[in-house]
Amino acid sequence: MKNRLMSVPEVAEYFGTTERFPRRLIAERRIVFVKVGRHVRIPEHALADFVAANTVQPIITSRRRFGAVA
Repeated sequence: MKNRLMSVPEVAEYFGTTERFPRRLIAERRIVFVKVGRHVRIPEHALADFVAANTVQPIITSRRRFGAVA
């Protein structure tokens, strides 16, 4: 299966956090999830989408050739 469904503990391990973080994402509807009866599963592609949407790119500034004189 290319796009497997992951449990909350698996998602927590993927993110390197406790189970509380993915549960909060689910409660706040900040990540796609699937309800299977009373169980909650998160598609693997939803994790990649979440990471991509929340990735902050660095600001690239040009460095001065000569430093400021005090």
